[in-house]
Amino acid sequence: MAAMRIAGPGSRMILEKLFRPSSRAKLSPFLMRHGHVVSCSGELIDEALAVFMPSGRSYTGLDQAEIFCHGGSQVVKRILEATVTAGARPAQPGEFTKLAFLNGRIDLAKAEAVAEIIAASTETSYRASREHLVGSYSRHVEKLRSGLLASLADLEVAIDFSEEDIGQTEVSRLKQRLDGIASEIDRLASSYKRGRIIREGFRVVICGRPNAGKSSLFNLLLKQERALVDPEAGTTRDYLSEWIDLDGFAVNIIDTAGLRIPAGRVEMRGQAKARELIDSADLILWLADMTLPEWQNELEADTQPFVQRSNLLIANKIDVVSNAGADMLSGILPLSCVTGEGLERLRSAVLHVINAAAPDLTSGQVVTSARHKRCLDEAAESIARASAGMTSGESPEILAFELRQAADQLGEITGQVYTEEILGEIFSRFCIGK
Repeated sequence: MAAMRIAGPGSRMILEKLFRPSSRAKLSPFLMRHGHVVSCSGELIDEALAVFMPSGRSYTGLDQAEIFCHGGSQVVKRILEATVTAGARPAQPGEFTKLAFLNGRIDLAKAEAVAEIIAASTETSYRASREHLVGSYSRHVEKLRSGLLASLADLEVAIDFSEEDIGQTEVSRLKQRLDGIASEIDRLASSYKRGRIIREGFRVVICGRPNAGKSSLFNLLLKQERALVDPEAGTTRDYLSEWIDLDGFAVNIIDTAGLRIPAGRVEMRGQAKARELIDSADLILWLADMTLPEWQNELEADTQPFVQRSNLLIANKIDVVSNAGADMLSGILPLSCVTGEGLERLRSAVLHVINAAAPDLTSGQVVTSARHKRCLDEAAESIARASAGMTSGESPEILAFELRQAADQLGEITGQVYTEEILGEIFSRFCIGK
């Protein structure tokens, strides 16, 4: 089945041109009708269902009509052509949600959540988007903005009566209120580091020396033969990247070239890229071949520069050595990429790291948008300047300017303050029809 949406003052007129109800009943608001879609020349196109929603009570806030037809590409194409002939025009990406925002049906943060919930590929990203869509996040941001506007109002009173100095008690009270708002803004902004994991996924990079079994582990985690595996060292010259869903989290698994003294120019470039990927990783899986006599010393030497990073050390090929030897490992996960032994323990360890880094979604107050993070940071900077100005005796006009800037930055998150450039940036990422 396919769905087509028409929004605007002429929606009902266009629907009546195209749709012929099976019964004599008229198109009543919100009542789904069965019938047929015809072209403007009267040619039958498809059997369909249609519904009309009046302005003020639709998703967009305008008169709106929707047609539900069979999902074949030719059927959809013919109905779209007939709709345009009847007086409509093709929608721009995100235009329906943009109309919903402009008509006050949703705020800007909720509008962004619509795109996020459509794009959600895992349970965790869906839950985060859903919490933003229901509005608890927007309400919290608006509460902070209201606190700033209250402080701004107090300052503007002082400006209106400039012959009277602001008393020290009043300054102290204002500063205390601003410090509380700034602290909460900082808390929200700091949640972005964890919220980014939901929006962008968790990056896991597999590293190690040649023939340690990196590509085999890559295939094992993906549950498919994605990487070529060969006994010859240096098989992986470039990196491979794939996504998996690990218990509701989007995880980007990256297989890198083996780290050693390179044998050629191409392999050297592959290793340079591997080190670059290590620097951007959320978690590094260091793989070692435990059949080699010096594998533990080599593993320690390889990981030493990255001891401050999030690492998991893995000893591969326990199917070749004795289990007793594997049991003696301390802080190293034993694994067999051939038999899969130890894989579940490794998956649990990776999931433990992700859960420790991921945000708590129960409050709904997690920042997942880089745009929101920027607005919060700039608001915090303006408040900090205002707070410092109060201490140094800055004029009320300067303090009011800083607080107005901070309130506007928070207003950009929910859409009380916006420009066409901001709307263009947000809605251009939507798909057509949303």
